[in-house]
Amino acid sequence: MKTNMALKFSPILTAIALAIASHAACAAPVFWTDWTTSSTIGVNFTGNGTITTGTSTVQVTYNNPQGIGFYQPSGGIDYWTNGLFSTTRNPATSPYTSTLVDNIPTGTDIIALSSAGNQTLQFSQAVANPVFSYVSLNGNGYAFNQDFDILSFGNGSPNDDCGYWGCGTSSKSIVDLGGGNFEYQLLGTGEPHGTIRFKGAFDTVSWRSLSSENWNGFTVGVQGTAAEVFPSVPEPATLALMGLGLAGLGFSRKK
Repeated sequence: MKTNMALKFSPILTAIALAIASHAACAAPVFWTDWTTSSTIGVNFTGNGTITTGTSTVQVTYNNPQGIGFYQPSGGIDYWTNGLFSTTRNPATSPYTSTLVDNIPTGTDIIALSSAGNQTLQFSQAVANPVFSYVSLNGNGYAFNQDFDILSFGNGSPNDDCGYWGCGTSSKSIVDLGGGNFEYQLLGTGEPHGTIRFKGAFDTVSWRSLSSENWNGFTVGVQGTAAEVFPSVPEPATLALMGLGLAGLGFSRKK
């Protein structure tokens, strides 16, 4: 019963492979978006939120020209719980936590999508390793142009409780579109609820929902700001040169 979604992440920092590798295995709490004000849920919907990290406050703006199913910035049903129609929150067996995500999405905050079309998340400054938690993917799938890791999903096993709408599985399929372009698909069976993570630094997240349906929900969190997590990353003006250096290193290793 949920919408297909294609998400496109637009990284502003493209040469941080060494910094990412040094942080990849570190479990840490995620700083989730506190969704607050919004416009009408109709056309040109805009929702605003705040991510408060250890040292910074990041403003988050979500825009959907088609409108959304509903917006829940405060109160309402908690869809981030463990188990079918449950009110229990147990981080140890949550479908949204893992060795890389310690904490369940905050409160009841959720944005529910219902219409096909483009949409955008924008951060007021670059953020590191954003995580995307989803409710009731329901077999539709999201297609990303950025690779990701599936961190967790609710399959009903002892370590992974079902989500609010039931159990499911999530998987990734990489599709070669030709011309050096690839699509990274998040697929599922049953009622997938889970969390994926994108590695790197981003200030914009853009995607399109591929079809219209009842609703599927999401929220987004971060490991921190790019400056906090990747303090040794150079300014954007130097990234092109660094990228060439990494490419040369790869060439020399092949030789």
